[in-house]
Amino acid sequence: MPQLHAYCRVSTIEQDATMQVEAIRKRFPDAMIHEEKASATSRDGRPVLELLLKMLREGDKIIVWKLDRLARNTLDLLQIKDEIAGKGAGLVVLDMDIDTSTASGACFLQMLAVFAEFETNLRKERQLAGIAKAKKQGKYKGRPATLDKDRISEMLAEGASHSAIAKKLGCSTKSVQRVRRELEVGSSGVDEVETLEKTPWDH
Repeated sequence: MPQLHAYCRVSTIEQDATMQVEAIRKRFPDAMIHEEKASATSRDGRPVLELLLKMLREGDKIIVWKLDRLARNTLDLLQIKDEIAGKGAGLVVLDMDIDTSTASGACFLQMLAVFAEFETNLRKERQLAGIAKAKKQGKYKGRPATLDKDRISEMLAEGASHSAIAKKLGCSTKSVQRVRRELEVGSSGVDEVETLEKTPWDH
């Protein structure tokens, strides 16, 4: 027999899901309540939701009070919706009166996918436009160059100071110091940070 599962989430320990539970109980008194206290910035750290998605069977429904109780961005929402649909189950969003087991409900969430792709494309266009403008003004430097540890090692062996190496390679003195420490640890097996801090290279 198909089951009704209510997923109720709050973000902090101080909050409780009473309002969500009561609202769902009014419409679906037989729903099984699954409560979780976790942030929804991502799906990580939400074991109740993951377990619920795994236990779904064909004909089941997940009921949420609002969409933001299930996901905080459109991509996550659509991925969760697809997982639910893949099990032959449905998603009900109470405050928006959406039921993905109906044609209109499925259509609405599909429209969300279109809007999500549109927003992503706009974001990319704005980023590219910003880069083009910065290049025109001579302000764009691109991604930071990868730290050349081999060259730093060579210059250290030649007796160059940290500041001279940093200036030559376009990196910070701290980066040079970090590479030197890594080299010292690798050659001796002992982290001689205290000794390094007293060497002439630090001046």
